[in-house]
This record gives sequence, C-alpha cells and structure tokens, in this order.
Amino acid sequence: MKRRLRLGLTVLALLALAALLLREPAPGPTGKWLEAAGLEPRFVIVEGVRIRYVEAGSGPAVVLMHGFASSIYTWKDILPPLARERRAVALDFPGFGGSEPPPDLSFELLPRVVLGLMNRLGIARASLVGNSMGGAVSVVLAARRPAQVDKLVLIDAAGYNTEPAEQPWIIRLARSRAAAVLMERLPVRRRLVGAGLRQVFHDPSWVTRERIDEYVAPLLRPGALVSIRSLMVSPPPSPPVAELAVRVEAPTLIVWGKQDRWIPVEHAGRFAAAIPGSRVVVLDDCGHLPQEERPAEVIRRLEGFLR
Repeated sequence: MKRRLRLGLTVLALLALAALLLREPAPGPTGKWLEAAGLEPRFVIVEGVRIRYVEAGSGPAVVLMHGFASSIYTWKDILPPLARERRAVALDFPGFGGSEPPPDLSFELLPRVVLGLMNRLGIARASLVGNSMGGAVSVVLAARRPAQVDKLVLIDAAGYNTEPAEQPWIIRLARSRAAAVLMERLPVRRRLVGAGLRQVFHDPSWVTRERIDEYVAPLLRPGALVSIRSLMVSPPPSPPVAELAVRVEAPTLIVWGKQDRWIPVEHAGRFAAAIPGSRVVVLDDCGHLPQEERPAEVIRRLEGFLR
C-alpha cells in the first residue's frame, strides 16, 4: 500500500511539474446545462450546512444522489425525463458541487443531510437513486429508515470496496495529507480530474472539455479539498454498508456498467446476494457512470422499475 501511495505522489509531482510548465487552463463557464434543462438551483440549510439542490415535476418523489467528486451535473440527462411523472430531486452532498464544504466532513453527515432535505421539502417517503458513494448512502438510508424509502436503485454503488487495495488510486490519493497540500497549492486539479474521468468512462469520447470543466470547477473552491480529505479519512458507517445491505426491505434495482474499472461488476452480485428480491441489470460498453454514458438505457430501466 505504501508503495502504491508513493507511486501516486510521484505521479502527482510529475503532473504538478507538467502543469507549471504548460500552465493549466482555467475551466470555462459552467452550469449552462441547468438553464438548458429548465432547472434553477436552490439552497437550504440542512444540518448546519448550506446545501444546493434542484427539483422538478410532481407526483411520487425520487431523490438522486451522486458519487465521489461529482455533483447534480451527473443527473443532467436523467432528472428531466424522470420529472415527467415524478417529483425529482437531486442534491449536492456537502463538500461537492455547489454545497458548502465543511472542514470536518464525515460520511455519517451525508444520510442525515438527505433526510433533512426531504423533511424541509415535505417529502415523507421517496424512491432513492444513488451512484457510487451515493449508492452507499442510499443503502444506509434504506436500512435505517425503511418507512421513508419506497424503492431503491443502486448504480455502480460503493459499499463492498472498503479495502484500500480495492479502491482507485485517485481515491487513495485523496486520503494523503501531502497530496492534499500539493493539490491545494499547485495547478494540477484539472489534469487529475481528466485522468479520473478517463478511468470512469468506458468510451473516452465522453471525456469532453465541458465535462471536465463541470467536474473540476467545484474542486477549485476554497476549502473543497480539505473537506473531501476529511470525508475520506472519516469512519465508515456503523454497521458497514455490507452489513446494512441485508436489512434493506425496499424493492431494489441494481444497475452496473460491465466495464466499470472503479467498482467491478462482480460487486453487483454481492449487493444482489445481500438484498432479497433485488434484480440486476448489467449494461455493456459502459463504465462507472451509466447515467452519463448510457442515459437513455438508464432512464428506460428507471421508469419501468419506478412505475
């Protein structure tokens, strides 16, 4: 593990040198997709943290939760179609997107923020859709608050990849204090984000300048990296997600990209074995972000399942 971390720091140092020599470009304008989708960002204080969210539509509620280093942007092709028949809500977790980055961010704050937002919006019961880290949060909520969860959709969900050796190098790098200092002081974030996106997409053509800009802009905010590192070194939920999964009672759909290099498709089977009655859909030619790489297929599966 130490050897891999040293390798990661070496890569970061080389990226820093390259960034200094090449002058990393500033991100272009972001957020245009919100206007194109007819969405207006809103803000509310939950658990003492200023949270950004969007919502559209009416009817049964569905709450969308993004993954690590992501934001509501990941749902840009999913939320508008869902809102045709439902009240669709997507939020930025604390430390990500447009939500406040608290310096002492912990994983246990994330499910509390989701519940707090649902309460503020008058949502007593909702279907939950979570990708990656958002999937782990969804499992925690479904296990702890079954009366408030109608259905559950896990998209390439985290929860079984708890050992550092099972996690992507960029995630392990986020835990390093030395790496956090370097990333805070040197212009390397854009290149790291680009490298990360090329890992999570199966088809590299999806890694456009616009997408990189949307992902990197929140990481340039003061305090963002400190908040993210605090989350990465915080204790996992207790009991862990793998143990909580067996308590899930809600009907569950598990969607996975067959070529996911961050969380292998075998983990879909682990969730399916733990959650009674769940069903699995594996999408070919797809990586860790099916909602971005295969949005039409994901929408079709979601609409059929949520009905």
